[in-house]
Amino acid sequence: MALSYLEFERPIAELSEKIEELSHMGSNAAIDIAEEVEKLIKKRDKLIDSIYQNASRFQISQLSRHPDRPYFLDYVPLLFEDFQELHGDRAFADDAAIVGGPARFGEHAVMIIGQQKGRDTKEKVKRNFGMAKPEGYRKALRLLQMAERFGMPVMTFIDTAGAWPGIDAEERGQSEAIARNLMELASLKVPVICTVIGEGGSGGALALGIGDRLYMQEFTTYSVISPEGCAAILWRDRAYAEQAAEALKPTVKDLQELHLLDGVIKEPRQGAHRDLAEAASLMQQTLKPALEQLLDTPLDRLLEERQSRLRNIGTFHTAS
Repeated sequence: MALSYLEFERPIAELSEKIEELSHMGSNAAIDIAEEVEKLIKKRDKLIDSIYQNASRFQISQLSRHPDRPYFLDYVPLLFEDFQELHGDRAFADDAAIVGGPARFGEHAVMIIGQQKGRDTKEKVKRNFGMAKPEGYRKALRLLQMAERFGMPVMTFIDTAGAWPGIDAEERGQSEAIARNLMELASLKVPVICTVIGEGGSGGALALGIGDRLYMQEFTTYSVISPEGCAAILWRDRAYAEQAAEALKPTVKDLQELHLLDGVIKEPRQGAHRDLAEAASLMQQTLKPALEQLLDTPLDRLLEERQSRLRNIGTFHTAS
């Protein structure tokens, strides 16, 4: 499968192409070029570390929606067993932008809910580019209530540019559907773990983002709006997206400084989009002990700590 590269990743792509070309030559020639290939590989590794460790906020925003980045359904078979997808909100329709159902995580039965964007054009249209409508959030609400009824912990996976802003969504009560989810999640009587695996955009992300723990993968973002959307509003020009990203501070490092996160899930050297299996393994290493800890917490204490966490989240300064 051909790999996609962002503009700032192009130097990595060029070195990779040289390595592949030399490796192919070596297998078809009498000369041994293994030493030269080894030098190029070391050079590429240093370049990878330099580029990703020093990525700007806007570059990380681009990585969070990289065309090769794994989506929720890519992780499901690697993290869970016996997943049974459930459909519909029992009121209007089934929204394919949100996928969920019971599954087994290790020895525990859990309810998993995630946002799904789609790969090719047909699937992107079907899933509305991962931007849910009210029926999507009401489907999620139905699954949350089912999880509570059967005593199943909830694990949500966030990856959306935001809730669908179309007039059809507004007509069916988009804001009410999101607000209802926030209220229900705040008092749900089972453990809730939320993980950002791509874009965490606006209320569309927050509707699945209230819980006992919030984790983010290393190259993801969580913000009230995308840099491009912010630039279009403030400067009326998307060319200012880089400045907007600096102002929004949407990265893992920024949210850690604001005390909004419970932990960061490391990614493979070049990001989750280059090694799905390792990305899933790293995610499991964080989520499994977190779930065990929450399951060992008495319900009254769990709800008390969740309420306290939500009331005290973030930091702010008042002008003197």
